[in-house]
Amino acid sequence: MGDDRYVEAFTIGTGNGVSLSSAAEYVLSGRDRSGPLTKRELQVADLVAQGATNKEIAGRLNISRRTAEVHVDHILRKLKFASRAQIAAWVAEKN
Repeated sequence: MGDDRYVEAFTIGTGNGVSLSSAAEYVLSGRDRSGPLTKRELQVADLVAQGATNKEIAGRLNISRRTAEVHVDHILRKLKFASRAQIAAWVAEKN
């Protein structure tokens, strides 16, 4: 894995108050993850970055509007952001 990747994974794993044992499991799993977000949350974040509303996100992903809202709320909480603009900036930085 290497020291740099270990430090990155450990930081991500413990960044939201996750226990040390959970962080160790994450690091040792060897899975490549794009930060703390799930695959679906990454899809939602990409759509937020494109300027999509919750209603538009729901339509594009074939989910309910409320589910789209929940995903956006989870993204904001996990990344410790206060606005959709911060999500968009985060997506732009990752790409």
